[in-house]
Amino acid sequence: MAEGERRSDPGGPDRSEGFGERLLGVLLDRAHEMPPQLIAPLIAEEVARVGGRDVSILLQDYGQLVLVPLPGRRLTVGEPEPIDGTPAGAAFLYGTTAEVPTSDGIRMYLPLLDGSDQVGVMALTLDRVDDDDRRLLRRLAGLVADMLVTKHSYTDQFFRARRREPMSVAAEIQWTLLPPLAMAVPQVEVAGILEPAYDVAGDSFDYALNEDVLHVAMVDAMGHGLDAATMATVAVGAYRHARRADIGLSEVYAFMDRAIAGQFGPDHFVTAQMMRLDITTGHLQWVNAGHPAPLLIRAHRVVGRLAGPTTLPVGFGGEKPEINHQTLQRGDRVLCFTDGLIEEHEAGGEQFGEEQLIHWVNRIEPTTKGVRALVRSLSHSLKQQRGGRTSDDATLFLLEWRGGAADHLAVLD
Repeated sequence: MAEGERRSDPGGPDRSEGFGERLLGVLLDRAHEMPPQLIAPLIAEEVARVGGRDVSILLQDYGQLVLVPLPGRRLTVGEPEPIDGTPAGAAFLYGTTAEVPTSDGIRMYLPLLDGSDQVGVMALTLDRVDDDDRRLLRRLAGLVADMLVTKHSYTDQFFRARRREPMSVAAEIQWTLLPPLAMAVPQVEVAGILEPAYDVAGDSFDYALNEDVLHVAMVDAMGHGLDAATMATVAVGAYRHARRADIGLSEVYAFMDRAIAGQFGPDHFVTAQMMRLDITTGHLQWVNAGHPAPLLIRAHRVVGRLAGPTTLPVGFGGEKPEINHQTLQRGDRVLCFTDGLIEEHEAGGEQFGEEQLIHWVNRIEPTTKGVRALVRSLSHSLKQQRGGRTSDDATLFLLEWRGGAADHLAVLD
């Protein structure tokens, strides 16, 4: 027997390499040290092995309006695909494969999922499709998504593809600071959006799921431009540092307060809202330091505000804040937003206002599937009411509590 070979145990499991394992394995083995510009032809080559052709990798633009084709050798590069009203957009928003019959076969749109965050869509054409093709291509799309996220960290190729407008330095900082725009597990789902996407400065959000607790923060730094972006960066950094130290919400507020005051002095501040949700019980706690009260959405309607005692914005040396509490019901959604959303003026001069926001939530909520789709639909509907852009930073962050402890074996099934 040659060196390195191992006899197969007739009574043991079959460890021979099948077609699917070989296809995915080649992609994985070759991708480790492959430079980013060669990822595209490698993907196209692997898709061709299952009879696929006309491969496109579509990435979401920063404004969340279209899916932009990634340039690359052997990739098909056409016009951007609108997210609204297209098969590619449906695959992206809802994380499901779309199949469209064409004159020369079946055009497939497969979501590129990094965990539960939608990276983009892989499109390809097959002569015909069966369940084996669907299973293999779904797994291939998952591997492609992981590769894109990994290579994204050390190339500008994907950043450039996603840009549809010039971006300010402040917005560049903020997009680098953000976590994934969406996250979903069986018990909870979250999604956020920043506007104006290419010129945002002082608004940001952050979240983390640690064991059974979802941590959420939203910040809005005073001012505009680089000063605001710098303050927001310090505020989010201080929040993450305090959160990872596993201290209470009141202590998190105090730590952020000292960080802003110490770095920028007494005339600067950041409004903030910090939350903790026990995803097994639905028990929500929050500290509000100058933000509008979040809206509680139940059965597709706003049923109230999560009002309660507030404290001074961080940087002003406020007293120890009182922690607010609410027990959510299964399916409840909590919409957090910054004042730039409700203080915006509509075309014609009137301030948009919180009642108008509630009206739009009640109008859009019943017709929109999924948290990410809802927050995006709400943001774009509100922008359209104001001529297509926001004049001030505006942030929306939505969470949905689905309830219950996870059965990990069931999840794996």
